[in-house]
Amino acid sequence: ALDHVRNLSLTKAQRTIAEGALVEIDARLRFLLDVGLDYLTLDRSGPTLSGGEAQRIRLASQLGSELSGVMYVLDEPSIGLHPRDNARLIATLRHLRDLGNTVLVVEHDEETIRAADHVVDLGPGAGTAGGEVVFQGTVDELRASDTRTGRHLSDRVSLKASVRKPSGVMKVRGANANNLQKVDVDIPLGVLVVVTGVAGSGKSSLIHGSVGKREGVVSVDQAPIRGSRRSNPATYTDLLEPIRKAFAKENGVKPALFSANSEGACPTCNGAGVIYTDLAMMAGVSTPCEDCEGRRFQASVLEYRLGGLNIAQVLDLPVQEAVTFFGSGAAKTPAAHAILERMADVGLGYLRLGQPLTTLSGGERQRLKLATHMGADGGVYVLDEPTTGLHLADLQQLLGLLDRLVDAGKSVIVIEHHQAVMAHADWIIDLGPGAGHDGGRIVFEGTPAALVKSKKTLTGKHLAEFVK
Repeated sequence: ALDHVRNLSLTKAQRTIAEGALVEIDARLRFLLDVGLDYLTLDRSGPTLSGGEAQRIRLASQLGSELSGVMYVLDEPSIGLHPRDNARLIATLRHLRDLGNTVLVVEHDEETIRAADHVVDLGPGAGTAGGEVVFQGTVDELRASDTRTGRHLSDRVSLKASVRKPSGVMKVRGANANNLQKVDVDIPLGVLVVVTGVAGSGKSSLIHGSVGKREGVVSVDQAPIRGSRRSNPATYTDLLEPIRKAFAKENGVKPALFSANSEGACPTCNGAGVIYTDLAMMAGVSTPCEDCEGRRFQASVLEYRLGGLNIAQVLDLPVQEAVTFFGSGAAKTPAAHAILERMADVGLGYLRLGQPLTTLSGGERQRLKLATHMGADGGVYVLDEPTTGLHLADLQQLLGLLDRLVDAGKSVIVIEHHQAVMAHADWIIDLGPGAGHDGGRIVFEGTPAALVKSKKTLTGKHLAEFVK
C-alpha cells in the first residue's frame, strides 16, 4: 500500500489537492511497517487479528502522528509480541522519546524494563501488601536493589534435563484458516506443548481453529471477561454459590439472603454499596451508601455468621486468607476451597473476593478466567498467553500449575511468547518463518533443547540467548 501511494500517477493540480492526505497516509503506513505489520492487508477483519497485532494497531492510531512535547502512557504494549517484535517496539518507543516526548510504560516484560531510562517499582507485594513506591532509579540500580522486581530482573532458566513422553497424538490435517498454508501437524498428548512464532505467524489460527473446538478441549482464549460493577471474583467464578449455601445451612435460612443482588441486598442502594448520582452534562459521582456503609447487605443479614464472620467480612477477605478460612474449622467448605485454590494457583492470592471486576487489570482478568476454566471437565487444555500481566516473580507459580495439570493426566497446549515457558515445555511447535503471507507454516517441531541447538528459526535464536 505504501509503494502504491508513493507511486501514484497524479497531475500537478491533483497532487496539490491531495498532498495533505498523502502525507498523513504515508506516515501511518510507515508506522505500521516500523512495528512489523507489513504483511497485514488494510481490509483485514478486526476479530481475526492476534493479540499482538491488535495491540500494535492501537499503538499506530496514537503514535503515528509523531508529536513532540507529549506524554504517552502505554499499558503493557509488549502483550502478544514475539521477542523479535518486542525489539521493534522498543525502538519505536525510543524514537518517540528522542522526538522530545515523555514515554511512560506500565510493563512486566524484562526486555522493556531493561530498555528504560528510569524505573519506578511498586510493591512490596500486591493488593493491601502493595501500593508503595519501593524503588526508583536506573535499571542497574534496580538490579542491585532488594525489591522483587530487582531480584528477578536477570532471571534465566535452564532447559529441562528430561522431557515427558507423549501418550498419543492429536492429528491436524490441511489447516488453512487465515494465513495457514494447509498445515499438517501431530500435536503430542499427555505433555506440555508450547506453540510459538512471531505475532501473526498463525499460532491462534492453528490452535483455536483446528483444536479449540474439538470435543474434550477446554479453551482459554484472549477475549476479555466482561462484568458490571456488581460483578466480582466471587460471582464470576461461581464461588459465591457454595458460600451462600454454607451460610444458609449454618444459620437455617435461605441462601438468597447472602446475595447482594437478591433478597439480602440493602434496599437503599439495591446492593451496590454506593449511590450513583447522574449530573447530566458532567461526569456522574458515586458516594458510599449511608445505610449499609458500603457493605451492600441489610443489617439483619449481617447478623448471621459463618466461622465467626458475616457475609460482608467474608467477601472482604483476600483469596489467600479465604483459602485457609474455608479449608478447615467451622467454615470448612470443600467446594469453595477448591475454587479458591485455583485462584491462588494463578497468582491471584491478593485479590479480595468482593472486589468489583471493573477494578481489575487486564492481566488479573485473564488469570481469573484461567482459574475458572481450570475446574472444567476436559482432557486437553488450550491456554492463550497465560503469562499476560504476570510479574517476573510469579512465573514459577504458573509453570507449577501447568506441570500439575500435565501430571494429573491432562494435555496442555500453550500459545506463548515468554521464553521461560518455552524452555519449560516438553515439545515446541514453532510457526513462521515470518508473519502473514510469510508465515502459516511449521518451521520447527521438537524439544526446547533441539530448538536451541538448531538456532534455525527466530524463536530458536532468541531462546538460545535467553537460556545462555
